[in-house]
Amino acid sequence: MKISQITLRHLRMKLKSPFETSFGSIATRDCVLIEAQMDDITGWGECVADRDPGYSYETAGTVWHVLKDFLAPIIIEGDISTPHDFHPMVDKIRGHLMAKSGLEMALWDIWGKLEKRSLREIIGGTRTRVDVGVSVGIQPQTEALVKTVGNYLNQGYQRIKIKIKPGRDVHETQAVRHAFPDIRLQVDANSAYTLETAERLLPLDEFGLLLIEQPLGEDDLWDHSQLQRRFRTPICLDESILTMRHTRQAIEMVACRVINIKTGRVGGLSQAIAIHDLCSQHHIPVWCGGMLETGVGRAANLALASLPNFTLPGDISATDRYYDEDITDQCFILNPDSTIDVPALPGLGITINAHALDRVTIDRLRISYA
Repeated sequence: MKISQITLRHLRMKLKSPFETSFGSIATRDCVLIEAQMDDITGWGECVADRDPGYSYETAGTVWHVLKDFLAPIIIEGDISTPHDFHPMVDKIRGHLMAKSGLEMALWDIWGKLEKRSLREIIGGTRTRVDVGVSVGIQPQTEALVKTVGNYLNQGYQRIKIKIKPGRDVHETQAVRHAFPDIRLQVDANSAYTLETAERLLPLDEFGLLLIEQPLGEDDLWDHSQLQRRFRTPICLDESILTMRHTRQAIEMVACRVINIKTGRVGGLSQAIAIHDLCSQHHIPVWCGGMLETGVGRAANLALASLPNFTLPGDISATDRYYDEDITDQCFILNPDSTIDVPALPGLGITINAHALDRVTIDRLRISYA
């Protein structure tokens, strides 16, 4: 694949409602969209880094810089056979996994179109529809949380994840469990606790949760291993798992019993697949996390989640969960059984709505072969 041109777009999209986690609330979401051109084939990729360095040190600004000055020139000046060649080509650039993931996604899209196969088929996905759930941000009051959860259940979501933080944790979880005793429920702390303050979370063991996601520091494995010993409920790691090495270490020290795989966080689909395979070998279930993606990233997530060891519902909600208007022509719709269909067209299986894309583009840069 000889890439002749890469175009970066900085997008800013208004959410249908503010989304609050332990590290803040957002009403609009920034991301960088990548358009890679090979002859008459266009590949699309999405960098999920947001405007602010809350979830990650990467931001839309750092992604723009690293793509413009480092990653895009390497790909344009080189020749890549398959997307699996991408990481060896950019290995000397440390970190910046979200930037790498977005560009690699565009290459996967082109590769699928060249092969005339869907991304699901190329990576070995085994399902044509995948189980999904919904992530509910921190609400103003407990009553509002229970009402919001009820609304999503009425829409057909059969797995609920609620965000928690100190002071808004056990009581909220208890209220949701009391109101809906039979639902599949999990909580996500986004690194809001220390090993000492996580003591307050021990009552969560009584609520039959699927998992407790990332209670401790985003760079921690060891303290999670100590905390997991105190819980019957599986701890799930998210932010702490950036590489295959982290995955292996977490498994060896039993720092968790479940792993959340986000393509952007681990550097791309090739890395996500490798982590999936390693977890499968060690009988560690995985699920696909979400980052408020557009239809571009959502399509990639659905293909990834079709792999066999994604045995828990992912945060891959329907298109209308977050945006009134998305940038893809395709709208992903929740099926009555709380699944979403995996795209079947070649590559990511999506096409871009040019007018919608232009409406949310706040900056644009074209990088061509010199």
